[in-house]
Amino acid sequence: MTRLVVAMSGATGAPFGVRLLEVLRDLPGVETHLVLSTWAKTTVELECARTVREVVELADVHHRQGEQGSVLSSGSFPTDGMVVVPCSMKTLAAIRTGYADNLITRAADVTLKERRRLVLVPRETPLSEIHLDHLLALSRMGARIVPPMPAFYNHPQTLDDMVDHVVARILDQFGLPAPAARRWQGLGHARHSAASRTSAAEDAALVHPATTVGTARG
Repeated sequence: MTRLVVAMSGATGAPFGVRLLEVLRDLPGVETHLVLSTWAKTTVELECARTVREVVELADVHHRQGEQGSVLSSGSFPTDGMVVVPCSMKTLAAIRTGYADNLITRAADVTLKERRRLVLVPRETPLSEIHLDHLLALSRMGARIVPPMPAFYNHPQTLDDMVDHVVARILDQFGLPAPAARRWQGLGHARHSAASRTSAAEDAALVHPATTVGTARG
């Protein structure tokens, strides 16, 4: 069994965390422990089609942010890692400095000290020197920094496609399968796909030619 801690802070990007929980729920042998910050709950309400209760129900276990007596506060409770998605710059700073004033930052502190996999999905732009310094320091401590960068080689058609790509890259960090992943297959495959799309577009243009409407002049 794989046991993962999923934390969501209040930065924009709640759909990434929700989609990750949806995928993890459908993977066999995965147990999820969810921690939502106060502002994460607000962000879920503003950005997602699910209620906070529905998001909580996606996880196997829910822990309150202020529940410092949770099992997640102890390194004696075994997990296979933790992801903070999205990760606000406030949460990032607290994790970097070991300021474990809530369960998210305490669980991250435990993950680091136990040398377990910690994945951070920072959501901020542009990044200041302070932000970059925190990210570099945490990377050197062993954390995986996975910004939610979109990819275009897979030709996403919807926002859901872009979200799925980021979620797939998060799952990759834990060695978990990503069923919706549309991965890079090499330049030859990409060129062949591009040629096929161009041919299909040309065929469609022949079937449905553009109509030019003229204006009569008197």
